[in-house]
Amino acid sequence: MPEQTEQHTVPADRPIIAFFDVDNTLLRGASIYRMGRGAWQRGYLRLRDILRFAWHQTRFVAVGENKKHMISFRQRALHLARGHSEAELTELAREVYQRDIEPHLWPETVELTQEHRSKGHQVWLVSATPVAMAEVIAGKLGLSGALGTVLESEGGRLTGEIVGELVHGERKAEVARDLAERLGAELADCWAYSDSSNDLPLLSLVGNRVVVNPDKALLRHAREHGWDVMRLDPASIRAARRRVRREARTAQRNAAR
Repeated sequence: MPEQTEQHTVPADRPIIAFFDVDNTLLRGASIYRMGRGAWQRGYLRLRDILRFAWHQTRFVAVGENKKHMISFRQRALHLARGHSEAELTELAREVYQRDIEPHLWPETVELTQEHRSKGHQVWLVSATPVAMAEVIAGKLGLSGALGTVLESEGGRLTGEIVGELVHGERKAEVARDLAERLGAELADCWAYSDSSNDLPLLSLVGNRVVVNPDKALLRHAREHGWDVMRLDPASIRAARRRVRREARTAQRNAAR
């Protein structure tokens, strides 16, 4: 017999949001590294800068995020953008997506974003990466939008500083909560996906959380609390997609974007 699916429909004025982390969840590695590599190819960075980026990328893929190093790395990377225009940053982000982001997206988590879209959900990326890069990824995948670190500019030129805080850790949960409140979404109906224990505040915020190829600390927490764990293997991916089909509440189409 075909699998029975339980359909729950929420009012059209109450959207459901699926929040996706980017680095090592949707994309293999760190998006800021790929931005840095693109900036070097354009002559914005020196060789020693890109070598430092490469070291961080290798470490990140191998062992996951270290909060202190990650924040230092991203802040240094943002500082290197100083003096360039916002238009240059957007153009760079589009180039980097085509050459270095799209080939390294995890097809499995991309499919999950589309599974949520098929339920009428809004799908938002939430990342510490510059919002210009996150918005390009979201736009290319047909998602609802992106929340990311905002770079400060004066007179159309980047200052090398950020507006407010890096969208990381507790700050990710704060911006996600603000978006849900603004759109009128019930957090108990919302979803979140991440690989990192640094995103525990975001994952704990929503009613449905899935940890994707988690680091050791997140895996331990997920097991202790009975959270779903998704490995990037066929059986785990099928199970995650079935869960969305079976358990995710359906939002009306006109609430999807």
